[in-house]
Amino acid sequence: MKIFVTGGAGFIGHNVVKLLEELGHECLVADTLSDYGFVPQDELQYLFSERRKKFKAEIVHTDIRNRESLDEKFAVFKPDSVIHLASFPRQKVVSANPVWGSEVMATGLINLLECAKDHGVKRFTYISSSMVYGDFDDQVTEDYNCRPQGQYGIMKLMGEWLVKDYARRKCFDYTIIRPSAVYGEYDVEDRVVSKFILSAMRGKTLKVNGAGETLDFTYVEDAARGIVQASISDNAKNKIYNITKSHSYSLLDAANLAVSIAGHGAIECKDKDADFPSRGALNIDAARKDFGFDPRVDVEEGFRRYYKWFNESPFWKDRI
Repeated sequence: MKIFVTGGAGFIGHNVVKLLEELGHECLVADTLSDYGFVPQDELQYLFSERRKKFKAEIVHTDIRNRESLDEKFAVFKPDSVIHLASFPRQKVVSANPVWGSEVMATGLINLLECAKDHGVKRFTYISSSMVYGDFDDQVTEDYNCRPQGQYGIMKLMGEWLVKDYARRKCFDYTIIRPSAVYGEYDVEDRVVSKFILSAMRGKTLKVNGAGETLDFTYVEDAARGIVQASISDNAKNKIYNITKSHSYSLLDAANLAVSIAGHGAIECKDKDADFPSRGALNIDAARKDFGFDPRVDVEEGFRRYYKWFNESPFWKDRI
């Protein structure tokens, strides 16, 4: 199968492309290598060069806001399927620049949907977010009443509805994925798990915003495997799936784990960030049943793998 992967040089995306190629699929990657206004250029270039070694697919530096450029790529590559990962990476970035966020998450998505419709794409996989649920407790299923808080979650949910509307009009089949708190090697420093581990390695203070707040931390290889399985399974057509570890883990426990692994660091607890909903573990029974999704890496092992990578990385050795 020929698969057009947006954001395929990104943190999750390069893992997805690697797995697809291992299964014999041909990919074309579209990625702008954006720094989103917060990733240092030297870090971005290092991460891109390392991610690039993991897959063979051609990368086209195409901005999904540019419909004409997308049309050209679709016309030449003729994809059977699209996996849409390109987006703003988190709520804070969208809140800082909602117009830019909207251009990528709304206009860019519509451009892709139109190209998919016009060029006969059979399947469109949209990577959404657990942020669409808003506040939720453990074992939330995909039919939960979504009440997103903040522009990021709202735009992600809007994207889901746009994708489903194209499918309603028989343009193509869809699959929607809702991941949560994905972490692991080749991610940027400015994320929760990255911050915890690097701060601990530097002997600094880990700042915990809401000691009792929990996240469904999901190791990146598990998240990527779930995305690939859902995208190619006939059982997953026109359905929505939670793709997570399905285990809630408190921020305080995560900070303590980072300190324990690194052997350094202190912890400071602050009030919960009011801009973020309270979240628990998502139920993944549907993904288990429909395509055998089985996340393999628990938080303790995932953190240790991530710490080992930081410890052995030439780039990070000079910065710890």
